[in-house]
Amino acid sequence: MKTHVALFTAFTVGVIAVGSVASRADDDGGGKVVISTPHAPPAIGPYSQAIRVGRTVYVSGEVGADPTGTIIGPSIGEQTDQALTNIGYILGAAGLTLDNVVATTVYLVNVTDFAEMNAHYATFFKNSPPSRATIQVAGLPKKGALVEISAVAVAPE
Repeated sequence: MKTHVALFTAFTVGVIAVGSVASRADDDGGGKVVISTPHAPPAIGPYSQAIRVGRTVYVSGEVGADPTGTIIGPSIGEQTDQALTNIGYILGAAGLTLDNVVATTVYLVNVTDFAEMNAHYATFFKNSPPSRATIQVAGLPKKGALVEISAVAVAPE
């Protein structure tokens, strides 16, 4: 069990992200484009806010922090709203919106927060909500974070 927790923690640290609408897109020559924005919190490790490959954008996990990295409010609702707002800014930097999201993964520190998180989440995905997995975790790398959300979006043809 400790091995699973350690592996999951390492994975989670590797996927937390942050972003902005004044985007930066750097093609590494292999078709991988880095997406970045100052309107979301900066990455706290060696990862990108998002990566675009072809029509698909992979948004790293976002917590409920503002662009300075400060966690917004103590409630799961406030943090869910901010995490999804951050994802919206990052997608905006890639020329997309939350309507382009096809899948999300939600990491909750406490699964008893599910109903409140879900109520706030629903306000961001009213039409054709994406597929989703929700997982309870032992903790998140950002102190005070109750939720982290990652997303995959696809640009229309």
